[in-house]
Amino acid sequence: MIKNIVFDFGDVFINLDKEATFRRLKELGVKEFTDELLKLGKQYEMGIITTQEFVKTFKTLFPSISEIDFKNAWNSMLLDFPPHRLSFLKVLANSKKYRIFLLSNTNDLHISWIQKTWGRKLFSEFKNCFEKFYLSHEIHLRKPNKDIYEFVIESNKLIPEETFFVDDTEENTIIANSLGIKSWNLNPNSEDVVDLFSKKEFN
Repeated sequence: MIKNIVFDFGDVFINLDKEATFRRLKELGVKEFTDELLKLGKQYEMGIITTQEFVKTFKTLFPSISEIDFKNAWNSMLLDFPPHRLSFLKVLANSKKYRIFLLSNTNDLHISWIQKTWGRKLFSEFKNCFEKFYLSHEIHLRKPNKDIYEFVIESNKLIPEETFFVDDTEENTIIANSLGIKSWNLNPNSEDVVDLFSKKEFN
């Protein structure tokens, strides 16, 4: 029996255009996304470096790109949060049938943009639906690394077989499955988190 549900954030609740950042940076003159840049992004996502250090390093590599243009490009992947998903989440939280967690790979610039764009009230309504709200840059762990799932399980005394995980990235759900966690690799192009209880994986 499922007693715990762990949700991803991007492309589960908030819609994303994951290629938008790459497109915008290319328009600004970044011709190639090197291993160095990808490593920098992962370090930032894990909170190993601060926003100031992240932006400064990028500016060193691409001095012709202004800080504001870079930040706008970085946040361009973030789209809308459909109201029906918040309604679904509120009903789920109020039912008290499950312990609900959020586990997201994200960074300070993205979450700051969300808080500012959504406004304090909406963001609080969303966050308060979860027992714990785990963001990779705050806990210094990142999916799909196994230790981030073990951290959530051990910190909250969860039984993996009683835990269900929803994520739009297959690699993340594969690792969760390897630990005994049931999962749904949600396809954001054809599926919606509000249909969770109709999924055979959940039942």
